[in-house]
Amino acid sequence: MNKPVRVLIVKPGLDGHDRGAKVVAFALRDAGCEVIYLGLRSTAEEIMTAATQEDVDLIGASVLSGAHIELVSDLLTERSHHGLDNTPIVVGGIVPPGDVDRLLQLGVDDVFPAGTVLTDVVSRVMALADRSLR
Repeated sequence: MNKPVRVLIVKPGLDGHDRGAKVVAFALRDAGCEVIYLGLRSTAEEIMTAATQEDVDLIGASVLSGAHIELVSDLLTERSHHGLDNTPIVVGGIVPPGDVDRLLQLGVDDVFPAGTVLTDVVSRVMALADRSLR
């Protein structure tokens, strides 16, 4: 029996709205993933500590505040400090089209701007997690 994909869903920074993160968490759960939702206002250190403790296969960050470049930079730095460089990070939320390439260049594995179809999110997350498990 295959081990289910373990996904950590996080809301870094000061965002106070988490409906989208919860919708994605439920969709991933319904697709067979084990989902850990860290809650609102997590720091990069808290996120990577949880990722280590929970032995996750992928981290999904939801950002609505417009601070996605700074928050992602912090996450990527902290990911290296925790030795989790092989753990994919995806970002979803309010991401202007012009920032998608910038996030990918920083080292994010995928970006899901607002309006991305949930089935696409699930299939792309599962594909990334599958690659990280090899």
